[in-house]
Amino acid sequence: MTLVRVTQNMLGKQSYAGLQVSMNRLATSQEQLTTGRLINRPSDNPTGATTAMRIRADLADKQQHLRNASDAQGWLDQIDTTLGTMTDQVRRARELAMSANSGIMSPESREALAVEVDQIRQGLIAGANTTYLDRPVFGGVTAGTTAYDGAGAFVGQSSPTGVVRTVAEGAKVRVDVEGPAVFGDDTAADSMFDHLAALSTALRTANQAGIDAAATALDVDFKRIVNVRADVGARANRVENARTVAADGELTLRNGLSEVENVDLAKATVDLKLQEVAYQAALGATARVVRPSLLDFLR
Repeated sequence: MTLVRVTQNMLGKQSYAGLQVSMNRLATSQEQLTTGRLINRPSDNPTGATTAMRIRADLADKQQHLRNASDAQGWLDQIDTTLGTMTDQVRRARELAMSANSGIMSPESREALAVEVDQIRQGLIAGANTTYLDRPVFGGVTAGTTAYDGAGAFVGQSSPTGVVRTVAEGAKVRVDVEGPAVFGDDTAADSMFDHLAALSTALRTANQAGIDAAATALDVDFKRIVNVRADVGARANRVENARTVAADGELTLRNGLSEVENVDLAKATVDLKLQEVAYQAALGATARVVRPSLLDFLR
């Protein structure tokens, strides 16, 4: 049998060590209740800290996807609004062409129609230079601020991919529409602006065959704009769906992060009270163990 001598020094050291442990626990409870977080430094919970870092990385991805989707929605909404206005303008130009009859109308009436067609053409060229955040939505990947010059020639820069936005993991959506896909090929004098210019000339010269040809060409232009607008609408729906999924994913990740990092206030309050009681008890026990020595009385 081994005998261990318990000295006053040993009692004092053990009491101080226990008091320090109790004080650390109290400090930890106070910090968690003050910050509202279970993990204030990686050493508090290494596994939880690693999980929280992974969740935050996924959360950052979701937030970026949401920002991309919002930007893509802005592009597509701008394009859709512009194309909606253009369909009305082209429809009006077709109506003017179909109402013109060189054998009946006076030169003054034909001139009035031609002037209105010219105004429609200029309005369409202005619409073709519509921008979103200082980027021409019909200019492709051009670094400039215009897609068409005053004569209706495409001055943008074409690209096989165009302007794209990543709206989900591995999901990219093109958010622009290149001008030639909407307005036709200006290099072959077969664009909508060329057709309007031809209609204006035919009206002024009373060229009924030219008026009929321009009306037919504008009908094709009208259908092309409608088809492009339908495609833009489909892309907008895809972006909206991706945006909804990203928002739901962000909410799920935030809830998961809250479970890992945030404290239960009710539980944390009870724990703090328990640690306070334990610390007060440790102080009382230490005060009884660490008694004044004879030397203290002789000082």
